[in-house]
Amino acid sequence: MLISAVGGSILWKLRNDMAEALTQAQKDLFANVAIVLMEPKYPENIGAVARSAMNMGLSRLIIVRDEPPEQEKMLKMATHKAAHLIENMELHDDLAGALAPFSCVIGTTARLGGLRQHVTSPRDLPEKVYPLVKENQVALLFGPEHRGLTNDDLKYCQMVTNIPTADFSSLNLAQAVAIHCYELFSGIMRLAREGNNVFAPKIAGTHELEGMYEHVALMLHEIGFLKNEKSDYWMHNIRHFFGRMRLRAKEVRIIRGFCRQFLWYTDQKGEKKNIG
Repeated sequence: MLISAVGGSILWKLRNDMAEALTQAQKDLFANVAIVLMEPKYPENIGAVARSAMNMGLSRLIIVRDEPPEQEKMLKMATHKAAHLIENMELHDDLAGALAPFSCVIGTTARLGGLRQHVTSPRDLPEKVYPLVKENQVALLFGPEHRGLTNDDLKYCQMVTNIPTADFSSLNLAQAVAIHCYELFSGIMRLAREGNNVFAPKIAGTHELEGMYEHVALMLHEIGFLKNEKSDYWMHNIRHFFGRMRLRAKEVRIIRGFCRQFLWYTDQKGEKKNIG
């Protein structure tokens, strides 16, 4: 489903309402936020997303897809103002690689329940993101138009958002991006004007965290804690627990070192038993 002309006019109205000259410090904050699209189907939607991002001060667009989308169709919807986002967008063939440098990943979902209990709204995002955004890279992750993000995609996310709607909860991809960008832009600008300058330190990136989760899972399998169909459930909760702690890279290395030592010790103990 492609974005409509009505949707485009709404974006321009939002931009006119929020038109502000960004200071260099504010530009630096927004430079740490990226839009990540997981397997988008329609190049026109990618162009409309670029336009929404540009309207709200965001300039980094990442696409996870096997093949590059059609440039001409993207540029047509992006308009000349956001053409540089299309020309400079990053293309990755897997989600883990795309999210590797990000310390905070915010997933979006229309479905609730199951493993998606800890959900916030786009309006509440700035309060959570603003303390992180000076020293850390933040990704807003959106799923394919036809299915959204899977639970496996959401495992990389420290936060999940859901746009409150009435009885019908099917939004166009570009509309969902526009709402998130607007709320993030307006909220961060408000917090900056209020002089909220307490920022969190740099925390571990997704690549570092994923390495840690692999070691934690191996250790928990070794002691028999993860051994049945509930393994994914427990790892989801463990990921959520560590995600709330906002671990630094040094702390991640300590946890990995502990897990490696434990696994080494159990290997050595098993060898001694075999020798005996």
